[in-house]
Amino acid sequence: MLSLFSAVAVLVATAVPAAGRESVSPRSPGGEAPVVRTDHGLVRGVAHGSYNTYDGIPYAAPPTGSRRWRPPAPVAPWRGVRDATAQPQRCVQMPAPGAATVVGSEDCLYLNVTTPTPTPRHAAPQGGRKRPVLVWLHGGAFLGGSANDFSAEHLAVRGDAVVVTVNYRLGVFGYFAHPALGSAEPFGLADQQAALRWVRANAERFGGDPQSVTLFGESAGALGICAHLTSPAAAGLFQRAVLQSGSCFMSFPRGALGPATPAYEPFAPQYEVEAKGAEAARQLGCTGRDSAEVLACLRGTSTDRLATPGLMQSFNRPAYGNALLPMAPREALKAGRFHRLPLIQGTNHDEMRLFVGLSLAAFPLRTEEDYRARLADAFGSTAPAVEAQYPAADHPTPALAWAAVLTDRSLTCTTLAAGRAMAAHAPDLPVYGYEFSDPAPPTPAGLPAEPGFPYGAAHGFELPYLFSSVPTERPLTEAQRALSGRMADYWTNFARTGTPNGPGVPAWPVLRPASSRSGPVQSLAPGPGAIHPVDADSAHHCRFWDSLSR
Repeated sequence: MLSLFSAVAVLVATAVPAAGRESVSPRSPGGEAPVVRTDHGLVRGVAHGSYNTYDGIPYAAPPTGSRRWRPPAPVAPWRGVRDATAQPQRCVQMPAPGAATVVGSEDCLYLNVTTPTPTPRHAAPQGGRKRPVLVWLHGGAFLGGSANDFSAEHLAVRGDAVVVTVNYRLGVFGYFAHPALGSAEPFGLADQQAALRWVRANAERFGGDPQSVTLFGESAGALGICAHLTSPAAAGLFQRAVLQSGSCFMSFPRGALGPATPAYEPFAPQYEVEAKGAEAARQLGCTGRDSAEVLACLRGTSTDRLATPGLMQSFNRPAYGNALLPMAPREALKAGRFHRLPLIQGTNHDEMRLFVGLSLAAFPLRTEEDYRARLADAFGSTAPAVEAQYPAADHPTPALAWAAVLTDRSLTCTTLAAGRAMAAHAPDLPVYGYEFSDPAPPTPAGLPAEPGFPYGAAHGFELPYLFSSVPTERPLTEAQRALSGRMADYWTNFARTGTPNGPGVPAWPVLRPASSRSGPVQSLAPGPGAIHPVDADSAHHCRFWDSLSR
């Protein structure tokens, strides 16, 4: 059976395309189709009035055939004008339960660029002034998702910024390792760095500043950024970062995704991934006499035979202990081995309600006895202490109590702890924390309703406030649209200056640890006065969780 974590990735990967820009026909309502000369050739995009899009630009050669499970290679230059009006194939995805065909293609290393056109609010860049560049890494548990799912005109136009969204290899195609490959780097992370090198070479051609690149991402995308913060190979590729609902310290305890499910750590040691790769090769019948024969067999295996639930799920944890990722990111942060640059990092108020809500049909949680059983499964001998901090009676239902435990333990407090770990080595590092706290955001399309279990500000529910293409069961309200505008202002102010603060937005304080604890984070919620600093450390019992981790 699919793990819940993987099922969420499938939900994200399959719910969005039907409402995304993939279904939109190329058009140029704003006039003549724009053409840009990249370092490999000309591309023709689409004019949409206040913004232009250039979709399906290759940033690396297709990782197919003999190039499967190799680092991304340079793109071959092309002659003439390349069409950039249609979105590319998504990378091969985790297959949905019961799916008869594989979704996506191995030929998928493409990116999409959105640029604003001059508007009354923003003059065209002149006199050497260039726009900041934001590079988006999608989430999906390293198993699903696509650059195509996120139309970036809201950020580009309101923030006068260039926005790039990136495809990268997923599952067994992106995170496979085998002794015959040597200490292979995580290919999906290598793809992301190749895209950043493309941005450095081409940002100015799209009106952007190659020395003002902000890497931002959510969930697995944020974990990718965590890896790049600790990767020697990423030095100089970006100047700022925004990590949404994912940090170098994130982890899930046993039972978080369903009774008796194993604990989850997002990164794995190289030897462990190689051992899984050797076993997978045996199962596929690739047992040649030498490494070359084994690799030839593996690279000759069809996409369909590799893109199975079992193989995709076995290889969705980037390996460390290689040139790209020498150390586990958590340990690298603790040791001070990370790039010093301004950061925004934050979480949603009710993160784990998404995972708990999706699990309730299979694993009902109705009574206090059910709740205590979950606590015992996850925390063993410390379960009574956890229950004392989170009595079921303090929450509307036992299921919501369990979701609160997991939210605090797995995401909110681990994110704050990651900030403290960085501050221990770089006390002057500008880090800004946030908590997305809309109590009633629109529910993502395709998410099943669970009576008596409101999702609240769950994992990924902030995405429609930044990207209008993310489908929801209802539009944003007027107050939520105002919040969406404020969030776009914060994100693009940060991309431009290194601080989210600027004219017209409530002041956002720097996250300064005091007496080894975290300072205030910015609560992002709709309504008058709802954007303000809050003490998330106390509200989410982080001292308690820190005491358990010592």
